Amino acid sequence: MSQSADSNPGTLPNRLFLGVGQSVLGRVWRDRLDLAAQGQAQAMVQAYGHPDLLARVLAGRGVTADTCSTFLDPTIRSLMPDPNVLVDMEALAARLAQAITNGEMVAIFGDYDVDGACSSALLGDFLRCCGTPFIIHIPDRIFEGYGPNVEAIKKLAGDGAKLLVTVDCGTTSFEPIEEAKKLGLDTLVIDHHQAPEKLPGALAIVNPNRQDDLSGLGHLCAAGVVYLVIVAVNRLLREHGFFTAQRPAPDLLAELDLVALATIADVVPLKGLNRAYVAKGLAVMRARGRVGLRHLFDVARADGPPKPYHLGFLIGPRINAGGRIGDAALGARLLMMQDEDEAARIATELDRLNGERQAIEVGTVAQAEAEALAAGLDETGACVVTAGEGWHPGVVGLVASRLKEKFRKPSFAIAMNGKLGTGSARSIPGVDLGRVVRAAVEDGLLVKGGGHAMAAGLTIQKDKLVDFRAYLEARLSEIVERARAHDALSIDAALTAAGAQPDLLRMLEAAGPFGAGNPEPVFVLPAHRIAKLFPVGTNHLKVRAVAGDGAGIDVMAFRAVGNPLGAALKAHEGQAMHLAGTLSLDTWGGRERVQMRLIDMAVPERRSS
Repeated sequence: MSQSADSNPGTLPNRLFLGVGQSVLGRVWRDRLDLAAQGQAQAMVQAYGHPDLLARVLAGRGVTADTCSTFLDPTIRSLMPDPNVLVDMEALAARLAQAITNGEMVAIFGDYDVDGACSSALLGDFLRCCGTPFIIHIPDRIFEGYGPNVEAIKKLAGDGAKLLVTVDCGTTSFEPIEEAKKLGLDTLVIDHHQAPEKLPGALAIVNPNRQDDLSGLGHLCAAGVVYLVIVAVNRLLREHGFFTAQRPAPDLLAELDLVALATIADVVPLKGLNRAYVAKGLAVMRARGRVGLRHLFDVARADGPPKPYHLGFLIGPRINAGGRIGDAALGARLLMMQDEDEAARIATELDRLNGERQAIEVGTVAQAEAEALAAGLDETGACVVTAGEGWHPGVVGLVASRLKEKFRKPSFAIAMNGKLGTGSARSIPGVDLGRVVRAAVEDGLLVKGGGHAMAAGLTIQKDKLVDFRAYLEARLSEIVERARAHDALSIDAALTAAGAQPDLLRMLEAAGPFGAGNPEPVFVLPAHRIAKLFPVGTNHLKVRAVAGDGAGIDVMAFRAVGNPLGAALKAHEGQAMHLAGTLSLDTWGGRERVQMRLIDMAVPERRSS
């Protein structure tokens, strides 16, 4: 592979990959491995005989020769901590075990996203196995909003609930939890969101992101925390002789499919226990034992064995569609469904809602992009802030994500309803949006808001929009400029079309599952000619890339039409270009072929003769 150094040639992270200092998207390409990681890759090859490319991929993700055996075989047994390392776990598990033993009605209050649906179904499955009566409430995104609310708590108490358990929410629900206490309900909170120093008056709050929690498990999604809870409760019930031949203990490993789905869909880092959750959960999914998931995979036309891609891009969006534009409880109901006909009906309805959501999203993205371009936000401004009357609140997060991808800036999409708007924001690496949104609330520019570094939600008065834009510009201008200047694409290795074979991908799967925190390997096809270019669907492009030896590979550029990447492909058709992307197996007509998903491209360096 060809490389040339920039201003600091002493270490590989500061070296350009294939000499690319500016791609067509304005990014620097850098080798993912520094000198230390390169040494670890060589050590893995020598000590274990791993193929060089696999060793490079492992080393590029922080794996060392000492840790590669554990990394390549992530097991629940070796990575599962004692659940009691979490603050309040002993108290929470004891109260839930008491409710199960006494047959108390348990109310589960979940969030309306995939993590909330999986968390609710996970706890519901466990209670059902224990013979404990329970009810699940998933709030309506538009009419109830996020988290517990007083009216819902009153209804759950009226329906006979004696214990309230919030999952994927509740950490900041002061008033609803106080209302539950007045109605005689104990409240248990199981959550993973950032927590304030002062917490609500729940009986127990298990959240690895509490400020006083030192468990080191803050990377878990809510379902990952719920799984630790049921492990702890299951242990207590065993100790108390609750399970018998007539009432056997539940198979907790069979529930890992739900934890894997939530972990991927909530985009939490795939490290430590999370990797084990996903690896083992995918194995459970392969057996197709969960009725609802089986039907959802079928309606989504997800072929081949389940992979993180299926969960993140096919299954997750369909479960989310209920919470975005339909019945928010459909996802949790489907995941617990045991009736084949009803599961098929709900899966079909979620598929229909997802199609409706996609249509709404496309229209709203077009409006938001037009607004941003008209305001010149593609050229100027630290952030893209768009707002529209009548936009559907359920798609603004997706719209913000599309804007961020197109303009490579932190982006906001706000659905206005008269004088009030609700919106979502998505950020770029190096810009903490959650912090600036919380500061804007404290400074009186937002009615409410919060989130984390890469995503945030907010409520704003219409007459504050101009001030909010100015506020973001003042607070983030230098930060965004610095972040964009350091925006680099990390490359794992260079490959030729001839070398991109199915066996290579199967070998690299050992370093997976890939996702947030364990990024999919990025490869470059150096100086491959764009031999053919043709549209696919409404806004995708397909390329036939041909190497100097005549070998070819199909390259997909998703959502490239109307974007800089699509324009660059058209401008350089027939020319040799460096093509960077990820690889996947495409099965068609019984044949397996490797296909690249294009991320970026660059003009090869011209060499003097």
